[in-house]
Amino acid sequence: MGQVLAVLDLQRVYEVKRSVFSVKKDIIHALSGVSLDLDQGKTIGIVGESGSGKSTLARCILLLERPDGGTISFMGKDLLGLPKGELKSLRKKMQIIFQDPYSSLNPRKKVFDTIAEPLLFHEIVDRKGVKGKVMEILKNVGLDEGFVNKYPHEMSGGQRQRVAIGRSLTTDPALIIADEPVSSLDVSIQSQIVNLFLDIKDRTDIAMLFVSHDLNVVRFVSDEIMVMYKGRVVETGTKDEVFLNPLHPYTKMLINAAKGEFSRREEDAAFDESKGCAYYPRCEQRKAHCRDSIPRLTGSKEHKIACFPESGGKSAHSS
Repeated sequence: MGQVLAVLDLQRVYEVKRSVFSVKKDIIHALSGVSLDLDQGKTIGIVGESGSGKSTLARCILLLERPDGGTISFMGKDLLGLPKGELKSLRKKMQIIFQDPYSSLNPRKKVFDTIAEPLLFHEIVDRKGVKGKVMEILKNVGLDEGFVNKYPHEMSGGQRQRVAIGRSLTTDPALIIADEPVSSLDVSIQSQIVNLFLDIKDRTDIAMLFVSHDLNVVRFVSDEIMVMYKGRVVETGTKDEVFLNPLHPYTKMLINAAKGEFSRREEDAAFDESKGCAYYPRCEQRKAHCRDSIPRLTGSKEHKIACFPESGGKSAHSS
């Protein structure tokens, strides 16, 4: 399968005022050297707590935010170096599904118009063929023709998310980024939407980035897992490697927390993240050198970890 997306050393920095009345600013490294490769038909699950950089990464890949460094190659083309005209034609091949389907859908538009608009705009079908195509897309996301004249407020959260997923499929995308697509839904509905993603995965060769803080959801839909903490990738690998043989202390903590087994070390408020491992203040296995050195992501293609072996207790090379 061909490569759809290649991200190399992506950087994103924010300057944030310390308070409304302060002129001093803090520098926030939202992304610090993030890299990934995504092939056609594959899904990478990106996990981490709030503030880990997951959504910033998604927005930078789609150029909803401009990264401060690094490269993004999509379908063999350098997105950051493309002329506007060429970039516009590529954008339809990249789609995003947001967390809240109610805010991402136009409340004044019926479902038919929501689905039909991108079909007509991108000249995928003409006006004669648009009705049949809309019905086909709705059927593929589990909705019948009775939904075509409904407005977003007339549907449940799960139904609205199905419409949003259907809209993302209208342009025959090569890449879909799903940013916490089930976190706002009732638990009873989440499994239905996850199954819809699995169905899309089985029926198409679309590459997907599935962003979530919920490890149980990510495990179902992903081929590979990328664990992020404070803008850095701390562990990557195949789904089975990461879940059955977690190496980084942070990954282990996330998995234990998902099982209800949670413990947290008191944080070191004086710690400087620019000099040492970002997880140092919370790590149960930290050593003195972790405070002064940033570990590199190393290991095999199947499993990599950014942790000093003598701290995490295991190296990626031994996985």
